[in-house]
Amino acid sequence: MDRPPMQRARVFCVANQKGGVGKTTTTVNLAAGLARVGQRVLLVDLDPQGNATMGSGVDKRSLSLSIYDVLLETATIVEARQRSEVGGYDVLGANRELAGAEVELVGLERRDQRLRQALEPVADEYDIVVIDCPPSLSLLTLNGLCSAHGVIVPMQCEYFALEGLTDLVNTIRQVHANLNPELQIIGLLRVMYDPRITLQQQVSEQLKGHFGDKVFDAVIPRNVRLAEAPSYGQPGVVFDPASKGAQAYLEFAREMVARVKQLA
Repeated sequence: MDRPPMQRARVFCVANQKGGVGKTTTTVNLAAGLARVGQRVLLVDLDPQGNATMGSGVDKRSLSLSIYDVLLETATIVEARQRSEVGGYDVLGANRELAGAEVELVGLERRDQRLRQALEPVADEYDIVVIDCPPSLSLLTLNGLCSAHGVIVPMQCEYFALEGLTDLVNTIRQVHANLNPELQIIGLLRVMYDPRITLQQQVSEQLKGHFGDKVFDAVIPRNVRLAEAPSYGQPGVVFDPASKGAQAYLEFAREMVARVKQLA
């Protein structure tokens, strides 16, 4: 069956300047979830740790070309991408080489626009591009934000998470004002959520009160199966589709598709 003509890919960063909030877990499971509901997906790993690459079943140690080569313009995305057979999406992988790109990019022209320009030739091949950003505000993260239509912010419902959110919102405003007028916060995703903890309930209500419909309806619970999945090189939605965490990410993927349609 022929596909109807599609809009060019919508590009989303998964970002939070606080570490350990489940950015990579969210990126990998969103990509796999979107693939499961029929979307053509490219996952871009912008973190030198390469965890999203490994979690997609692609060995970062055996990459002949990576996002590093794409940012330095010695390879195209078509040449560097890999297929995540287990996840059903394409991966532009990362490894430790990427840490060096940070320094090498500093002296180059268009240093914050490299990823945006690299994505242009493949924009018709995908419905959604999901970018896993490192936890710091670096040139790598800036490349992600300059490429994106929107930012997905995974958040734990804890006191310090609200402080980190203020910094991120300010960063997004600055990028929107100076570098990428298309950039906006698409939504906040509550992750590692435990409804038995009163503080988490309170912070969740504060988020909804302050950000309204920017808070996704989907809530990702604390889930052992999601934590185990990366060691098997699989997204959680593939590793144990029946688990509560996998079901929550599938629900989130459907919600993302609905939001993308509203953006179109």
